[in-house]
Amino acid sequence: MKKIIILILIAIVTLSCSRKNSDKMITCTAEINLVALTEDEKDKTTKMKLLEAEKIANQLFEMVEKNNLIIAGKSEEQLNNEVTKLALEKFGVQRHWHKKIVRTGINTLSIYNDNPTNRIIQQDDILFIDFGIIVDGWESDFAKTYIIGNNAKKIKLKNDVEKAWLETQAWYLKQTRLTGAEFFKFIVDKTETYGYTFGGVIAGHIVGEYPHEQPLDPKSFDLDVHPDNHNDMFLLDAKGNKRHWILEIHFVDKENKIAGYMEKLL
Repeated sequence: MKKIIILILIAIVTLSCSRKNSDKMITCTAEINLVALTEDEKDKTTKMKLLEAEKIANQLFEMVEKNNLIIAGKSEEQLNNEVTKLALEKFGVQRHWHKKIVRTGINTLSIYNDNPTNRIIQQDDILFIDFGIIVDGWESDFAKTYIIGNNAKKIKLKNDVEKAWLETQAWYLKQTRLTGAEFFKFIVDKTETYGYTFGGVIAGHIVGEYPHEQPLDPKSFDLDVHPDNHNDMFLLDAKGNKRHWILEIHFVDKENKIAGYMEKLL
């Protein structure tokens, strides 16, 4: 007699199989033991899935850099298509949960809902890429700013938005209660201390297993980092699970008509 133990998610199935000497047929019986996950274990699993999706997104962006895809003379649309193709060919990414964004120069001032005219990447340019890939059914939302050339103001803008993102994350992780409106104000204030204007309508949102939770009112900002969200960001969702948030920071240099952008999982 053989015993084969199979672990399937939260179920342990034990198969007991035997065959009598005079019988060519193998007979198996199954014993199923369900293992309940604690809330902390469920949250750790969710966080692990989201971090894995973000890891793939980061690797995709690293491959964009390694393959030298960001060059002057190429259009935003062409670069967008190349990144999409790379995601499919190298990482098997077929689905994206939000529109794929590449914006350069003055187009970096545009917010998510805008659809600016396709622009050609210039020498000494600034651009950002914002992709929301889905990995094994889980969402990522990842954006980085890139500089072509050695323009000091653009390099400073890129460095500033990255530094501010990390400072904001560190502050957030120390909180135990925080409304979306309070967090939005913190981010706007942080932006101004760096000498920029905050360019976004929101400064973050939730992510999760695709499709992530949506507010009952589609026009509501209850699941966004927004001045109208007066709910505690640490509240559990409708299923009793912890929510996981994306932080997006959009620094606008109005004088030079350029912007830097960074976005990833808090």
